[in-house]
Amino acid sequence: MKREHFTIVLLLAVTYGMYRLYEPFWISIVVASLLAISTHHIQLGFFNLTRSRFWASALSTLVLSALFFAPVSYFLFHFSVFLQNLDPAMLQKIDLHLRSWIAHLPPALSNIEAKMEVSLSRFDPATFAQNSLEYASKIGGFAMTFLSRTVFILAFYFVALYYGKEIFEFFKRSAHFPQQESTLIIFEMRSSMSVVFYSILATAVFEGALFGIAVEYMGYNGLLFGIMFGFASLIPVIGGVIMWLPFTLFELSVGNTQNALFIALYTVIVISLIADTFIKPVIIKLINKKLIKPEDKINELIIFFAIIAGLATFGFWGMIIGPAITVLFLTLLRISADAMPQEEQSH
Repeated sequence: MKREHFTIVLLLAVTYGMYRLYEPFWISIVVASLLAISTHHIQLGFFNLTRSRFWASALSTLVLSALFFAPVSYFLFHFSVFLQNLDPAMLQKIDLHLRSWIAHLPPALSNIEAKMEVSLSRFDPATFAQNSLEYASKIGGFAMTFLSRTVFILAFYFVALYYGKEIFEFFKRSAHFPQQESTLIIFEMRSSMSVVFYSILATAVFEGALFGIAVEYMGYNGLLFGIMFGFASLIPVIGGVIMWLPFTLFELSVGNTQNALFIALYTVIVISLIADTFIKPVIIKLINKKLIKPEDKINELIIFFAIIAGLATFGFWGMIIGPAITVLFLTLLRISADAMPQEEQSH
């Protein structure tokens, strides 16, 4: 066997070994790298302030950790307290109100009435209250898994920020990638992923705040439900419905028809129609204007489907991975299309 062939075989074997070694962490490494690319402007701002790459990376990691840990921890704490203090009598009252409300539905909604009756027949308030601690432990287990992965993501995120330039240069030399193409790819990824990340963040905070203000006015914990709505709004199309529909049904079940009508109309008109349809595009347009050139802008519909596909394939972090894969694919297509006329001219 020639020396070159042996080196290639050895490299492939070691590469497979590296893949298996770090297999549990690949999603975390990829997400951390994409977040580092997306939040480059934050690190640059901290670097201009501190003149230290270490402190710029550390402060950026601290900001990102606050965005994930603070809301999730607050939600888990209050939700655990709620489940531990769950009152079976309250559940029984809700069950009776729902059955009474269903019985008075108009004939046109007979199909919905039948399905809701079947669902309620399977619901036992006493059993649910007894199993509330078990449900809390399951949610806690899921939360611990999520938070542990987040810890790894934050650790890799710091490394990606601090050593990002050296890592990129190393892979560029190893792959013998042309300077112009590699610069174009990193520029496109940085610009497009920044728009995706900041748009998602702005949408979650803005719509979560609007919902939180409404439920605070109704006497509920606005911060808690605002956080829940913010995370739910990350799911395209049905995200808001996941929050306001159960809230409306709960208000109907306890006899608060006015509150139910208010939260339904407020969410549909103020958040879904006005904020999501008119204000959100203005926010995204401002972000686009700051971070990406108009001629390089990727169609919002493509990003929309990329987020849906990412969530369906990779779960929560798919909202970052999906658009990244799509942006990289479109960038490589553009490079191939630009290079093709030059190759034809050379022939």
